[in-house]
Amino acid sequence: MTSTLPSAPVPTPATMKLLRGPLVSDGLVVDDGVLVTEGDRILYAGEAGGLADAGIDTAGINAADITELPAGHAILPGLVDIHNHGGAGGDFPGGAEDSARTAIDFLHRSGTTTLLASMVTASPEDLLKGVALYADLTDEGLLAGIHLEGPFLSHARCGAQNPAFLLEPDLDLAAELIEAGRGRLTTMTYAPELPGASALVDLLTEHGVTPSLGHTDCDTATAASSLAQAREGLSSTGFDGTSGRPTVTHLFNGMPPMHHRAPGPVAACLRAAQAGNAAVELIADNTHLDPQTVLTVFSLVGAANVLLVTDSMAAAGLRDGQYMLGPSPVTVTDGVATLDATGSIAGGTAVLIDVVRRTVAAGIPLADAVLSASAVPAAVLGLSDEVGSLRRGLRADAVVVDGDLRTTHVLRAGSWLEPWA
Repeated sequence: MTSTLPSAPVPTPATMKLLRGPLVSDGLVVDDGVLVTEGDRILYAGEAGGLADAGIDTAGINAADITELPAGHAILPGLVDIHNHGGAGGDFPGGAEDSARTAIDFLHRSGTTTLLASMVTASPEDLLKGVALYADLTDEGLLAGIHLEGPFLSHARCGAQNPAFLLEPDLDLAAELIEAGRGRLTTMTYAPELPGASALVDLLTEHGVTPSLGHTDCDTATAASSLAQAREGLSSTGFDGTSGRPTVTHLFNGMPPMHHRAPGPVAACLRAAQAGNAAVELIADNTHLDPQTVLTVFSLVGAANVLLVTDSMAAAGLRDGQYMLGPSPVTVTDGVATLDATGSIAGGTAVLIDVVRRTVAAGIPLADAVLSASAVPAAVLGLSDEVGSLRRGLRADAVVVDGDLRTTHVLRAGSWLEPWA
């Protein structure tokens, strides 16, 4: 086993490939692991000694398709990001196809092999245009769906959202967005204290769209009640495309801080997550959250109830400078993106493997961090039988990382992706 990993895309005929090295998947680490793929599917993932029992004859694999990883390297599932706005100069809020394709290509090559296109608050016309475009790109297999971060959000906690386009829940507009998405609108962030929010949650869950509580100034009781309503609605509709539980958009960010006499939405979100009735997003990039906050949340609710996300924008993967987040100018300094108009943090500049690495540095075991960046978000998307794990029958997505948890190679649907230049 001496061949090197290819560095360019290759066709995916129904031939087998074998990778040998530690496997990290589903909360476990297999030290002497083997991943075997055939075409665009995983044929085997597990202990090296289990190949014969699985009926796999390695004698039939070409030598060029057998790779033993260097010491310190590991094989992870393809990562799954349910909240990101772009990268490499391309973005989703702008609604331009070429820009979106640039972002998707970059994110795939970084190791995020499954992702939603996240839009921000904008005019109804721009939102409808973007949703239609990203429904097409989802049908093409490049995206797993669409996340709308707005427009039904709190003015008091709008963050980098443009307040000129914020609206109280409008069921007619929401229905138009759902229709334009053709079943590809996956999640929507909303503020539960706004008039009409309860009816909006019902509308979303009736159509299999996961409500994501966020950008809210609500109190604990309102958050708890809304999450319970969303949970009940998702569970009762029986849609295959959801996990049956709501999510929380970037916990702590875009909501009042937790205070001992006014715990706000954070307390309700933590309780719901600890009970397995919600999943909370964490932007563990050392900018949006202190590492000790990340460690505390994992300790309180468990990795199975955490969604590691990037909230990435166009500057991800690029240098400091001037960028756009939808219609809003953004300046990136020392890797931190801020809105020119207000100085608010305006999304992230990390990719998901960076977030995994920083989560591990915060004190979270690698297997837990990977779980929260792969299997947990895959379940939220209703895609556990397709992506998010190294398991027989799933799509052949994998990320090879070195001892510093930096991506060296990416396999998507059985093809090696060329590293981003």
